[in-house]
Amino acid sequence: MAREQLSLFELNTNIKDQLKESFPSTYWVIAEISEIRTVRSGHCYLELIEKDTDSDQVKAKARATIWAFTYRMLKPYFETTTRQTLSAGLKVLLKVSIEFQEVYGYSLNIKDIDPTFTLGDIARRKLEVIQQLQEDGVMDMNKEVDLEEVPQVLAVISSPTAAGYEDFINQLSNNPEGYKIYHKLFPAIMQGDEAEQSIIAALERIYEHEHAFDAVVIIRGGGSSSDLMCFDSYMLALNIAQFPLPVLTGIGHERDESVADMVAHTRLKTPTAVAEFIIDRITQFDAYLSDLKEHFVAETSQLLVNELHRLELAAQRFQPVVNTAISASKQFQIDAAHRLEFAVKSYFDKQVSFFSHVKESAHYLTKKQLRGSHQKLAFQSTRLKLETNAYFKNQQQRLKLAERTLELCDPYEILKRGYSLTYRGNELVKQLESLNVGDELLTQLHEGKIISRIEKITQKK
Repeated sequence: MAREQLSLFELNTNIKDQLKESFPSTYWVIAEISEIRTVRSGHCYLELIEKDTDSDQVKAKARATIWAFTYRMLKPYFETTTRQTLSAGLKVLLKVSIEFQEVYGYSLNIKDIDPTFTLGDIARRKLEVIQQLQEDGVMDMNKEVDLEEVPQVLAVISSPTAAGYEDFINQLSNNPEGYKIYHKLFPAIMQGDEAEQSIIAALERIYEHEHAFDAVVIIRGGGSSSDLMCFDSYMLALNIAQFPLPVLTGIGHERDESVADMVAHTRLKTPTAVAEFIIDRITQFDAYLSDLKEHFVAETSQLLVNELHRLELAAQRFQPVVNTAISASKQFQIDAAHRLEFAVKSYFDKQVSFFSHVKESAHYLTKKQLRGSHQKLAFQSTRLKLETNAYFKNQQQRLKLAERTLELCDPYEILKRGYSLTYRGNELVKQLESLNVGDELLTQLHEGKIISRIEKITQKK
């Protein structure tokens, strides 16, 4: 009997017609963007997914397209309304039509995007993170860490090429009073999917040398809200909140306050503002010391005036004694002033020497750790290459064996070796019980077919 056959094009055309008939309209669909790219023609291609809320595993996936003339309108409207770049990781509400092309298969054609849905989802996730931190009792932990009156040794987390980092360093180095403020950069990625883990890793490296620093500074330049979404993550906020050193943030949020800002010891808008805050704090302490000095000098001077006046009165009767006492008192005050000046200078010289030693120690330990990490990475890279080559070689051998097995199992190959297949009608004969005397049989050999009729059936004894 002849089999009904369809070409692949005919099958895909039937599927296309069935989908068009079953899904004639447009639909509002909730999905997460996992991939997005724009080509030179202006078309935008996306991959949409849906994850299981418990396991976070992908349970649905579809390709989608925004044609250029639609994308030119939707993109600025979405980004102006949400203040978010249309990017991977966002949850969106899309108006779509179902498309099926014979060559490219199933996809969704995006007609519209509801930005208010994305705004609500972002706000909801941020609120959930804040509530979780409050339930964990860590929201204000870093704010309770004491910040030094003179924070002169800083661990800085930033991208080394960021303009905000350069502004921060220039502001510290060129402060009007010429204060020496030491800083050590711990490089990190400050935006995108890898930013959260990169910043946490930098915090972990600082923690290994926490005794060497007065505070941690997390800075970056400005950016779109989507660039800074990593600063609303739970794990980053948890690490900042529980860090044993005070954390100062200046991550460029002019309009919004991130969760990282909320849990930090002190939140400032920009890297320059963080530098100004540190300089102002040192200036205030310096002014406090100056006030103490002026108060001490004023009190001492007044005491001298009072004593001189008393001595002048007494000198009228005891002039020789008074003259001697005045001379001794003046010399005592001069000596005291010299001792005080020497003590203050000695204290600050010791502090400068201490901070210089700390800087050299941190530099040496950092270089040592980087050298060890590079050696470990080189070893792992070599090992990965060897294991990968062995794996692919093994898979090639398995494929060759499978191909040979398939060739041996091919019915036509079996017929070539002298075997035959017997049919009654369209059914392959497998048991004698299915046959009757008089049945017509077709025997398939490699060279051709034989048609016969059963006259006798003999059971095997």
